[in-house]
Amino acid sequence: QVQLVESGGHLVQAGGSLRLSCAASGIIFSINTMAWYRQGPGKQRELVAAITSGGNTNYEYSVKGRFTISRDNAKNTLYLQMNSLKPEDTAVYYCYTFIGGTRYWGQGTQVTVSS
Repeated sequence: QVQLVESGGHLVQAGGSLRLSCAASGIIFSINTMAWYRQGPGKQRELVAAITSGGNTNYEYSVKGRFTISRDNAKNTLYLQMNSLKPEDTAVYYCYTFIGGTRYWGQGTQVTVSS
C-alpha cells in the first residue's frame, strides 16, 4: 500500500522559510520521480517542483531561486525547502508520485504566509 505523508506546513511571515517533508512507504522510493504540488485558495492544483530518480529537478517559474526540492533515498523522504516566502505561496502542499499508471497523493500540509 502506497502512503505519502507530508509534514512541516505552518503559518509564517513573508520573507520566512519552511521545510516540508514527505515520508513515503509502500514504494521503491529511489526509482520514482517525486513531486510537490500546491493548491491555493480558489486556484487549481499546480506543479511546484519535481525531482527524478537521478536527481534532475524542475521548478514552476514563480518559485525558481526560492524553493529547492531534494530527496533522501535512504530515508524514503522527499523535501521542499522554501525560502523568501510570499503571501501568494499560501496553499495546501501535496506530495505526489506516479507509478504504473496510478497517481498517488499525500493528504497535504497547509502553508500560510502572512504579509
